[in-house]
Amino acid sequence: MNSTTKAGGAWMTLFTLAWLAIWTVQLTPVQLLLPLQLDTPEDDWIRGVVSSGLVLGIGGLAGIIAGPVAGALSDRAPVGRRRRRPWALGAVWLTAACLAVTGYASGPWAVGGAWVGVSIGVAVSSAAFTAMIADQLPPTQRGAASAAVGSSQAAGIVLGVGLVVLLGLDIVTGYWLLAGVIAVVGTVAALLLPDPPATQSMRPDHRRSVLLSSLRDRDFAWMLSGRLVANIGNALGTALFLFFLLHGLNQPSAEAQDNLLLLIVVYTVFVVFASVLTGLVSDRTGDRRGLTVIAAFVQAASGVVIAIVPTFEATMIAAALMGLGYGAFSTVGLAFAADLLPDEQDHARDLGIVNVTAALGQLIGPMLGAGLVALVGGFWLVFIAAAVLSVVGGVLTAVAKPKTRRPRSSRSRAEAPR
Repeated sequence: MNSTTKAGGAWMTLFTLAWLAIWTVQLTPVQLLLPLQLDTPEDDWIRGVVSSGLVLGIGGLAGIIAGPVAGALSDRAPVGRRRRRPWALGAVWLTAACLAVTGYASGPWAVGGAWVGVSIGVAVSSAAFTAMIADQLPPTQRGAASAAVGSSQAAGIVLGVGLVVLLGLDIVTGYWLLAGVIAVVGTVAALLLPDPPATQSMRPDHRRSVLLSSLRDRDFAWMLSGRLVANIGNALGTALFLFFLLHGLNQPSAEAQDNLLLLIVVYTVFVVFASVLTGLVSDRTGDRRGLTVIAAFVQAASGVVIAIVPTFEATMIAAALMGLGYGAFSTVGLAFAADLLPDEQDHARDLGIVNVTAALGQLIGPMLGAGLVALVGGFWLVFIAAAVLSVVGGVLTAVAKPKTRRPRSSRSRAEAPR
């Protein structure tokens, strides 16, 4: 149930660290380690792009299934049992083990199989930690918590890629480093963040609660569709960055890795800035829908810039625009989703479905991008498609109408977690 008591600095710090670890171990392989593992010789480079897209797509599909299912099961924890902590702990340990295995995998099939385990672990842990936003925070703090999620995403990419590149780590050592990060930080956060035992009033009504019942809510469904389409646009614009530097701009491998880190730093600075600013503004103004729509249009501009001027300098500008747009979209969009939740007893299930839109974007985006690259033998169509999808995502989001929450009963307030 929603808490009427604001969370303190310790809660926000632990919550932010949890997400920093999750994003670091998910996005560092996507941006750097998996492309290096799956890259193919210069005369057959398109095969490497396609293999990478398929691996990410298979992993994304596994996450799409695992996240909402685990969220729904955690919502149904027996009275007196913890709802989120057991799932968070199991998921971070699964993620760590599968990351270590991925480092030793060779070839698309083996890498893809190990990456499925990583994707499942990330999806389940994300569902557990995301549910805490709606479980424990009042609406006036949801923007700030969502800003922590969004800014941690960008910071996680920099942290992971920066450590691997600057320390000169090989692929296996890089994966072991990521496994250690999620095992230690994820465990500490899961153990120290509050997770009040379930009460009877928290449990969903089994007579009406089915996995996809929330999709019957019109505004929630429109929000999900807009979030999905915009996330596909973001994945198109970012998942193939290393391949674009290697084969679109013809940079040597070492130079491409250094420039990838530079692009990620630029992207991160603007994501963090946009996440924090728009998260706080949305808490103050309450206009989450309008800010989300504007953010999607800004994200679209980044794809237009690269498509028109395919140079490294223009790519730097595009990375800044992508950071601004996606930082605001992911942050305010998540808070908007929390405001639109149809059923208070199904927070983890429904926010798991919200997380699926990001996972599905990571599934469809790389696969679609690989197909577009193979179709035209280059990258220009990828970035045009990213721009178009971002605009469509903004338009779909605009259709969803914010809800006015009814006051909670005295019983609910009495049982709110502290």
